Amino acid sequence: MENREFPKSSIGDCLIKIHGQTGGLKANQVRRLNNLYRRRTPPAFVVSPELTKAITQLSFEIRRQIGLLIDRQGWITHVLVGNHQQIVIPNLEKYRSGGGRLKGLRCVHTHLQHEPLTQDDLMDLALLKLDLMAAVTMDKEGQPDYVHAAHLLPEGVNGESWQILPPLRAWDPDIDCQTLIRSLESEFARKVQSRKVKRKWERALLISVTTAPKHAAQDSMVELRELAESSSIAVMDTVIQHRKKIDPRFLVGQGKISELVIRALQRGADLLIFDQELNPSQVRSITELTDMKVIDRTQLILDIFAQRARSREGKIQVELAQLKYLLPRLVGKGTAMSRLTGGIGGRGPGEQKLEVDRRRVRDRITHLEKSLRAIQKQRGQRRARRNKRGLPIISIVGYTNAGKSTLLNTLTKSSVLAESRLFATLDPTSKRKKFPKDVEVIITDTVGFIRQLPQELITAFRATLEELEDADLLLHVIDISNPRYEEQVESVERILEGLRLDQIAVLKVLNKQDLVDAATMKKMARTPDAVAVSANDERTLGPLLEKMELYVQRVKRRNNEVDRAKSFVAVS
Repeated sequence: MENREFPKSSIGDCLIKIHGQTGGLKANQVRRLNNLYRRRTPPAFVVSPELTKAITQLSFEIRRQIGLLIDRQGWITHVLVGNHQQIVIPNLEKYRSGGGRLKGLRCVHTHLQHEPLTQDDLMDLALLKLDLMAAVTMDKEGQPDYVHAAHLLPEGVNGESWQILPPLRAWDPDIDCQTLIRSLESEFARKVQSRKVKRKWERALLISVTTAPKHAAQDSMVELRELAESSSIAVMDTVIQHRKKIDPRFLVGQGKISELVIRALQRGADLLIFDQELNPSQVRSITELTDMKVIDRTQLILDIFAQRARSREGKIQVELAQLKYLLPRLVGKGTAMSRLTGGIGGRGPGEQKLEVDRRRVRDRITHLEKSLRAIQKQRGQRRARRNKRGLPIISIVGYTNAGKSTLLNTLTKSSVLAESRLFATLDPTSKRKKFPKDVEVIITDTVGFIRQLPQELITAFRATLEELEDADLLLHVIDISNPRYEEQVESVERILEGLRLDQIAVLKVLNKQDLVDAATMKKMARTPDAVAVSANDERTLGPLLEKMELYVQRVKRRNNEVDRAKSFVAVS
């Protein structure tokens, strides 16, 4: 048995090394607890018999549970003191995790009531991704009795994600522990590597917690998957939980969270994406409990926008939306954010780091809003010049990836970026189009809409969406090959209504008719104010051009009548 050499220290210094409830302990007990750090467990043992005897006797004496975190070399990294029912494991974020790897630590602690591993023990095993969780029971004299141990499984068996080993005699806890742990981790890693993903793509679990009907949750999850893949995220698994009532703290139940952590470990995921919007408190609670990166649908959409923005205007709008989303989520975590940054000669503690972060974000938001107002002014001037020329404006709107940019390219013979992915283009584009009867119009493509479009984005993209206010006609492009097209239409109409644009004439463009069977197409043809096309095939656009020209002629007649009325009033 090796001993680790520590420099001599006072009892006060010893308390720094012991985690948990050390109040009321005698100096001798504190010293004995601190001396546990000198001991080492042989790699084959869960815990050495000598160490087992030392912690059970001390635990029996102080009537509190004592826990040890032991690394793979057998050295003790943490000594923990709890109450008579439980111990609390400190933050282990500096220890490795993710990529199908275990934490590299095992937890061994005492039980005073002679009970085996509890549900709380198994939850800690799962949430912290420990190598092993072990509980040592004792007899009435405080002598070690049995060691109860459990480990996680690379793949669930009979619905269980962990395996509880048969009880081990405290004087013979040799299970070739190091070999067991390494084989488990190798199997975890092998299963992760078998699920190949594109290079540099993050791996994620998608989670939906809902009280809505099952089919609605599944449709929403399909869209969340599309969003994730558009953001270069590999979806390793999806989880839908139906609840009568949403948990206000964790959204899902705490037991479900441990299941998610195990599933993430088994799939090699290091990111949790929730379909529902999380408030700052929920993000913090889930992150602290799982030690994983957690984002919600809104943050995912903002990330996609940040990747897609190309123009200065688009980048400003996306950054503004991200900062407004981030500001209420800037919260301190433990003591890490309590550094002081007071100036020289400043009285009092000065500003906390958190306060400085918030102030800088607010200052940046003010600067971006000022830049955005300048852009709005420039757009207003351009719109005024267009209106002065009397050119009718046709704006293309629709759900993201419905084919808006493709339609603009085909109508105007332009080359705007058009890809089959969500939010491929963000920057608005305006092109001129001349109809056969020498009627000229301006056709504008706008950012795509989506279900539950984040309010931060609507606010930030106000300058872009104002282009729609001057439109004489809206072309609502609908991907009729999408099985959820009816819900997408409702989402777009709801957003237009929220922007107070529902008074503008709308022509529905039923896109991708070549991907729909004849019976469905015949049914869709009865839709009022609608025309079917294939946006990438110019030969199918004839009926659409006729209807567009008809609408434009109506607009010109109306404008002429307004001009004559103004002239009559001026003469009178």
